[in-house]
Amino acid sequence: MRGFHGFEHFVIVRKDPLRTWPLLAKALMRTGDGCPAAVVAASELVREARGREDADRMRGSRTVFFSLVTAFLMGPGAADAIELVPLKMEPLTPIAGRSLDWDWWQARTAYVPGPSPQWITTMSETGRSGTHNFHDIYHAVSRDGGRSWSVPAVIPSLKREQQSDGYEVAPGDLWPTFHKKSGMVIATGKTFNFEDGKRENRMREKVSYAIMNPKTEAWGPMRFLDLPTKDHGGRVITAANAGCTQRVDLPKGEILLPVRYLADVRKENYTSVVVRCRFDGETLTYQEHGSELTISSGRGLYEPSLARHEGSYFLTLRADHAAYVTRSADGIHFEKIREWMFDDGTLLGSYNTQQHWITLRGALFLVYTRKGADNDHIFRHRAPLFMAQVDPKALRVIKVTERVILPAKEATLGNSGVCRISAQESWITCGEGLLRRGQRKGELNKVHVVRVTARP
Repeated sequence: MRGFHGFEHFVIVRKDPLRTWPLLAKALMRTGDGCPAAVVAASELVREARGREDADRMRGSRTVFFSLVTAFLMGPGAADAIELVPLKMEPLTPIAGRSLDWDWWQARTAYVPGPSPQWITTMSETGRSGTHNFHDIYHAVSRDGGRSWSVPAVIPSLKREQQSDGYEVAPGDLWPTFHKKSGMVIATGKTFNFEDGKRENRMREKVSYAIMNPKTEAWGPMRFLDLPTKDHGGRVITAANAGCTQRVDLPKGEILLPVRYLADVRKENYTSVVVRCRFDGETLTYQEHGSELTISSGRGLYEPSLARHEGSYFLTLRADHAAYVTRSADGIHFEKIREWMFDDGTLLGSYNTQQHWITLRGALFLVYTRKGADNDHIFRHRAPLFMAQVDPKALRVIKVTERVILPAKEATLGNSGVCRISAQESWITCGEGLLRRGQRKGELNKVHVVRVTARP
């Protein structure tokens, strides 16, 4: 074992890491055999385990044990590759559901800074019966950092309404974000279209957006982003939408908005792009888009989310069977996609749902759900909700940093959102889904809000 002086503690840490960890950590640091960054990550896991019940404590013990193995084997050179950032997670006051007939879905939060800051959470009123039973958009506001929320109120301009052709159209999958240049909140998303109010027609989807003035707290009407008729390959752009996508606002006010569309109406196979947009305070205008990303299997690549980190741009993409990631220098032209993996070479196991990004204290993190977490009873393995640090060079998730943000409690947690507060703090918002299928079908659902901060 490379002359590791603390070997006896290395052996028994599996049984009682909370007692032996201080001795092991000292030995690791004394001999120089351990990676300091991984030691920090393992230390955080131990600290978290101290407050758990016995069962959770034992699961945490196994996690700590393997983290320490990694720390020992990685060696001192690994610390130079990437610094692991320890995190603190704090549940804030949830937003309660209002009826057993409806759930709050697609809940996401925007932060408006200033002398009297606001946290604005939008959510879709979703019927428990059927699929995609989306109706009106509501919002709730906190003025005390998430300790309390206003009673969710319907946004009159974002209600599901019947059109002259008999279709009912609802805005949905919205992601609100404060646009610093204009001082407005822009919620981007898509439309859901129901023929005769019943049968969904995906071919009619559009990139929708709405603008809120934080000074008046008034929302404008649903608007639509005009896109070119054809893509770079000459294929007609159909059913474009920005549902559940995480955007990047540039310093001069331009917006990089991830969008998906159908390039062939004969099959439901999506292509994803990032669109560079201009915003004048009222209207979102298309300027250009870059790489057109897709795969031939299933529904292609969709629900893309974008982040900017250390001068580069990172895009994560949903697929039916997996999840993919790629990188860009300019935010619109991307490298070849690759399937998400852990840094040990195993597949991440996230599939058929969203992933999103967080940047904290100079580090890049991924928010996701996955298989292999004793969660086969959960629809599409959409719980627990995880977060882990990403190696931005290798484009892999660092396994020892994985943390549970929200545990699986007989609900899906796949439709989450991220709200950046500062370089040191972000919030994760997630509405519980599909309670009707589990043991909690007689309960109101909740919108959970978790504050994530980087430890000093």
